[in-house]
Amino acid sequence: MRIAAAFLVVTGVFGLSLASAIAQRPGAFAGDRDHPAIAYSTAAVNDPVAELNRKLADGSVTLTFDETGAGYLKSVLEALQIPVSSQMLAFAETSLQAKKINKANPRAVYFKDDVAVAWVRNGDVLEMAGQDPRQGTILYTLPQQPLAAPRFERNDTCLACHLSWDTLAVPGPVLQTVFPRQNELEYANGGFVDHRLPIDERWGGWFVTGKQVPARHMGNQPMLQPTPRKGPAQKLATVEGEFDTARYLALTSDVAALLVFDHQVHATNLITRLNWEARAGTPARVDEAVNELVDYLLFVDEAPIPGKVEGASGFAEAFAAMGPRDAKGRSLRDLKLEGRTMAYPLSYMVYTPMFDALPTTAREAVAARLGAVLAGRDTRPKYAHLTPALRTAIVEILRETKPGLEVHTSEK
Repeated sequence: MRIAAAFLVVTGVFGLSLASAIAQRPGAFAGDRDHPAIAYSTAAVNDPVAELNRKLADGSVTLTFDETGAGYLKSVLEALQIPVSSQMLAFAETSLQAKKINKANPRAVYFKDDVAVAWVRNGDVLEMAGQDPRQGTILYTLPQQPLAAPRFERNDTCLACHLSWDTLAVPGPVLQTVFPRQNELEYANGGFVDHRLPIDERWGGWFVTGKQVPARHMGNQPMLQPTPRKGPAQKLATVEGEFDTARYLALTSDVAALLVFDHQVHATNLITRLNWEARAGTPARVDEAVNELVDYLLFVDEAPIPGKVEGASGFAEAFAAMGPRDAKGRSLRDLKLEGRTMAYPLSYMVYTPMFDALPTTAREAVAARLGAVLAGRDTRPKYAHLTPALRTAIVEILRETKPGLEVHTSEK
């Protein structure tokens, strides 16, 4: 059995018929995606890929097919303003094009806050996932062949994996670590990833590169191993020499990009879940979704990063440069990459259109909960990582860089 290991994954792990049963589990959306207040299948969408489709239709943007390189990949990344430095390479045999993926031909995934693109060398399609501010993740494909009028085609069949308990019963991204097997007959093993998973259990089925990388993780090792690996992970500054890198846009699978992506995937699903609960759920479920989202945005239970981490692709610098910044030059996009992921542990996802699209009552509830924690009124041990200095800094940054989010740290 193959299991999913990347942002865009193979259809068939969870059937659509399971959606209603899955939604009854705690911590997941408890309604139907086609509830009148949601209308996932029929409502107009405004994710980055849909917007690019509109620009292609009116001629304001064109795509160029590179017949000697990666097809439409480079042109699509430029049109969506996704940095090449975000490249991550997955070699577990997953996704719509699983048969073409292996350690000699890894799948390249590129991303920013609200969109991701996946490319397989000699693949039939580009795979895209755009985050609609209200509707969640919308999945698309684009044929990898020269077309007179290229357009991205929505592909809801991918919801067989992208609408499950692990996405909180809303359409969303999926990220897994896949552990090596001793032989082809052994059952595939692994698990879903977010920033709470220990580093030494992450990145199975992925290349991991950088100047400084945690000594122990599951990346860079073959998927079949007759003898289980012992000792530190293989250190790779780049993937040069690991496989034929012709047509890949970069030689990196950057550790900083992987750490940010590990956080972003679950944050995306939590925001969508709250949006849907606020539109179609009950007050009790909205409260539950608010609390879960706030704790995750504040990096409660984040697994510690052992030592210092440093990438080599330029991703960390490009990510931080997106800002916005306060008068002291600080941003929630500042990476620490030593001990923890972010310099100021409140997620940069509050800057995204999907966060802004939360219904007013839900957004106000998030702000109120953030205020209670950042003011120190909630003294539970799970918030101990938020020192007084960090809480003050986060509040100051929020007030200057996110003025629409009214976080009150004093009792009214």
